[in-house]
Amino acid sequence: IAMLEAPEFAGLEITTLRTGIMAGAPCPVEVMKRVIDEMHAPEVTIAYGMTETSPVSTVTARTDSIDIRCSTVGTALPHVELKIVDPDTGETVAVGEKGELCSKGYLVMPGYWNDKSATDASIDADGWMHTGDLAVMDDNGYCNIVGRAKDMLIRGGENIYPREIEEVLFQHPAVAGVQVFGVPDVKMGEEVAAWVSLREGAEQPSEDHLRAFCRERLAHFKVPRYWKFVDDFPMTVTGKVQKFKMREVAVDELGLQVAANIVTA
Repeated sequence: IAMLEAPEFAGLEITTLRTGIMAGAPCPVEVMKRVIDEMHAPEVTIAYGMTETSPVSTVTARTDSIDIRCSTVGTALPHVELKIVDPDTGETVAVGEKGELCSKGYLVMPGYWNDKSATDASIDADGWMHTGDLAVMDDNGYCNIVGRAKDMLIRGGENIYPREIEEVLFQHPAVAGVQVFGVPDVKMGEEVAAWVSLREGAEQPSEDHLRAFCRERLAHFKVPRYWKFVDDFPMTVTGKVQKFKMREVAVDELGLQVAANIVTA
């Protein structure tokens, strides 16, 4: 995203670029399309995994269709097993249903260094690594990552996955980056907040404009209530977005301390 938005990008000679790998963070479909078209990388692929799985579990093939390479993270690598389970019961879900992605095989780490409790919480007795990522697998074994289990928010009893909202907002021509997360609310339990960064030179849209843009594409309860325009997002040293820090800042800036301090079961 940063390279696509760089002021000098349009003047770069990169027509000899052919392929590459997108990995390390969820890749929005619209960004993938721009990489293929504007970076001249028609064979770019997507890989998925974790540091704990050494680190890649799935990858798309350069011969896969653009639709598959834009909307999935591919299929399991050789000698790797995958399954998608109900996060609550651990039972394998049906093809096409959402659940937690688990991987198994030579690539799974032995464990966290000197931390048996953390290891036991991530790797079950049968050797399956529980990724914490929510995914859907199709009949051909292609997986689509739909969000993080911990990122899911519940507004008035409705489960909301930020990734879905982020994908919609990435379609807006002024939006360069977006992060959606939940903030506490006395009445609804949680409300949806969105932080947005804009493309270089783009005019800042109003909050009402973005709400209307979302309403045309999402169920009403998924439309963010709170908006903030930012230049960048809090990151770890390895480039992972820290949504918990955004939530902390939002609680302070929006005066949501009372809701944040409500004790729940």
